[in-house]
Amino acid sequence: MTDRRSFLKQLGVGALGLSVLPVLGESCASSVTNKNLFFDISLAEWSLHKTLFDGKLDNLDFPKTAAETFGIYAVEYVNQFFKDKAKDQTYLSDLNQRAKDYGVTNVLIMIDGEGPLGSTDDAERSQAVENHYKWVEAAKFLGCHAIRVNAAGEGTTDEVKAAAIDGLGRLSEFAAQHDINVIVENHGGISSHGDWLSAVLQGVGKPNCGSLPDFGNFYEYDRYQGVQDLMPFAKGVSAKTNVFDAEGNEVHIDYRKMLQIVKDAGYTGHVGIEYEGSELSEEEGIKATKRLLERVGAELS
Repeated sequence: MTDRRSFLKQLGVGALGLSVLPVLGESCASSVTNKNLFFDISLAEWSLHKTLFDGKLDNLDFPKTAAETFGIYAVEYVNQFFKDKAKDQTYLSDLNQRAKDYGVTNVLIMIDGEGPLGSTDDAERSQAVENHYKWVEAAKFLGCHAIRVNAAGEGTTDEVKAAAIDGLGRLSEFAAQHDINVIVENHGGISSHGDWLSAVLQGVGKPNCGSLPDFGNFYEYDRYQGVQDLMPFAKGVSAKTNVFDAEGNEVHIDYRKMLQIVKDAGYTGHVGIEYEGSELSEEEGIKATKRLLERVGAELS
């Protein structure tokens, strides 16, 4: 995805003045507060995409930034910020060591731009499956538990469903050999229909193939129903935010309702902050999302 919004359409976001100095008070407070939540907080790298694209932050420094600036000790990488490094073990070793140096857990890698796993063209779909292999291996090397992929394709709803079941199934078989999960996000197009995506995952029927429900990517489909549809398969959750009101609530998403759905599903894994707004800087947006998750999460825990 060169641009995530255009990427979403194909399937069918203030510059951050980022400080690299430790914010010890916030970090310590966070580590204590998070113990009281029914989930763990992680930081999705896409929250900093403007800063990364502007060259103000390098992927290798993402774990340090998560820990020191935000007091978050689990990260979700985006492959396009190190897209030519999937097989570079020197680079991956450096990234891994930096995460360890700051006590940061590598959670997953979000994969885009490697071809449509739901393509109705057999050759194109097979190539897409194989293109993802290197990211499965990179995720394993980094100690991640999963790669996040997309169920994209062109054709009728049923045609893409059948193709996605095949593509995801074959990729999941390969990933299982590396103890890696393949998790699918509602990421535009038909994949943003919770009933369709849950049916695809049920069709795949493999224990390491699950979902990454994103609170914000449902569009014409009811977002709360969509999360409810996908939570039975969830191996990750994406806490999307864009706009906040004066009380610190997300204007378009009822976080109490969303997190109640997540809790009712028995989910206790990572909830990844993914701030995409423009009214706040990326730094302030991430911090506002973290406060919201901690406040509502504590109320529900």
